[in-house]
Amino acid sequence: MGYLERIDAYKDEMLDALAESVSKPSVNAAPVKTKDGEILPFGQGVHEALISMLSKGKELGFDTYNDDNYAGHIEWKSENGGDEYFGIVGHLDVVPVDSGWKTDPFEMTDKGDGFVYGRGTSDDKGPVVACLYALKALKDEGLKPKMNVRLVLGLDEETGHISAEHYTEHCGHPALGFTPDADFPLVNGEMGILVFELARKFSSKPGKDDLRLTKLEGGTAHNAVPAYAKAVIAGSKDQYDLIADRARLFCEESGYKVKTRKQGSALTVEAFGAAAHGAHPELGLNAVSILMDFLGKISFASEELNEFIAFYNDNIGFDLHGERIGCYFEDKPSGPLIFNVGVANINEDIASVAVNIRYPVSCTDEQVLSGIESVLGESRVGIVTRMVQYPLYMDMDHPMVVKLMQAYIDETGDTEAQPMTIGGGTYAKMFNNILAYGAAFPEDENTMHQADEKFSVASFMKMARVYARAVESLCCE
Repeated sequence: MGYLERIDAYKDEMLDALAESVSKPSVNAAPVKTKDGEILPFGQGVHEALISMLSKGKELGFDTYNDDNYAGHIEWKSENGGDEYFGIVGHLDVVPVDSGWKTDPFEMTDKGDGFVYGRGTSDDKGPVVACLYALKALKDEGLKPKMNVRLVLGLDEETGHISAEHYTEHCGHPALGFTPDADFPLVNGEMGILVFELARKFSSKPGKDDLRLTKLEGGTAHNAVPAYAKAVIAGSKDQYDLIADRARLFCEESGYKVKTRKQGSALTVEAFGAAAHGAHPELGLNAVSILMDFLGKISFASEELNEFIAFYNDNIGFDLHGERIGCYFEDKPSGPLIFNVGVANINEDIASVAVNIRYPVSCTDEQVLSGIESVLGESRVGIVTRMVQYPLYMDMDHPMVVKLMQAYIDETGDTEAQPMTIGGGTYAKMFNNILAYGAAFPEDENTMHQADEKFSVASFMKMARVYARAVESLCCE
């Protein structure tokens, strides 16, 4: 029996292991201190998921390590010694559960339709279990690794990078490897991510009887397209009637959805768009941009406010690639820069918008910021950088890219799909020398982060075979 046949024989055991992991509600929570004084930095549920997976690894004959409850690994030790390791980096934390589930999200359900349902089945517990049993098959077949192989278990991938930083500080970075938390056939490039705020302070204060924008709010996260935004306007009844008429005309002419309603002594203006991930703003419709477009047709008493609204509409508007704000860059691996306004807040003292940019792998954050600053000019709009994640890219002819692609082709027979560059970020940005490799196949439906998250059993088994082939090719004697 070869190692591929062994994986097929493990099917029931693999599904049981996945069900056990799904049963742990590993949503990131506040730190917990146990009766024994032990700190669980990401809460009880995440800790239970870690201990459960480490126990499974030990049961299968591997060495295990708990990194102060911040992370852990399951290790297939090499007889050659040394500190280098091949890293397979997954995560056990999951996103929170929203409404709409037809099954218990923390009880894996098999409906007999070829899928198993449950939070984390596809992101990322299923791929982690597939990798674990790929290693078991290689080990049981008697293969020997040239260096230690570690299945690294991250614990806060969905919310941050504390787990990854703690682990690499204590255990170092892999010599090579992959993270099973994206798409097949291979992600050989990840665009840089830049988060900043564009802001302007207002010095003048309109009179109480003037037409004023007292508050504007839109969006909840910089990396999401806001589906809703609202503005609160203070003025007179005649002004409100005029604004309501303009809103009706605006909707007829633009096709956008804007509503006005009297609320106490104020007028509320609401804009409705469509949500999407900030890496794919073309799939959504930005409610902040709709609202700013409409407000640009109103003359407020504050000229500073009018200037900021005009600046937004003239230089950002509905642009998705930074065309008018000086940061349109593109390259062959990445395509064009991705520009998303995720959050907007305006009051009578300050206006600010939070922007999330995914920039091409051949660019730098300095180039992007310099381009934007050249457009800001004398607008009195300032820029405050909040976060930078640098891009990564591995050439198509790099030996690791070649071997990972060949393992995928050998298992699937798919010679059409090509390595890709994505706008999202994976653990490949936190751990040196790794790439995102699977676990979603091109034909798979993506239900990650959604209600009724599901995982194809056929893909589950196929990815385990791909991962076994990849480790055998890159790391076995």
